[in-house]
Amino acid sequence: MSVSLPPPVQAVFDATNAGDTAAFLSAFAENGVVDDWGREFHGREAIKQWSDAENIGAHSTFEVTEVSHAADAYVVTATVGGDGFNGPSHFTFQVDGDHVTRMTIRA
Repeated sequence: MSVSLPPPVQAVFDATNAGDTAAFLSAFAENGVVDDWGREFHGREAIKQWSDAENIGAHSTFEVTEVSHAADAYVVTATVGGDGFNGPSHFTFQVDGDHVTRMTIRA
């Protein structure tokens, strides 16, 4: 990897791999957003519902293969495994201080 992940982004991947919903949600700002292919989930409660169905609840795992930083975003390529989507995916993160404010997912 050419760029290190900031702690809140690393926390998203570590918490998902560990199946730790509380740690996953703590990585996000209270008003954080997950944009999963245009479906947006605003706030930790909505993000939890998304994760319960499509991330931690689907036993997702992430193997980070590439990281880049451009402007105000970190772009992460990862191989996704689990009981849902499997294969390569791209995640774009916006971070403010200790929290992810937005995670955008595209293949």
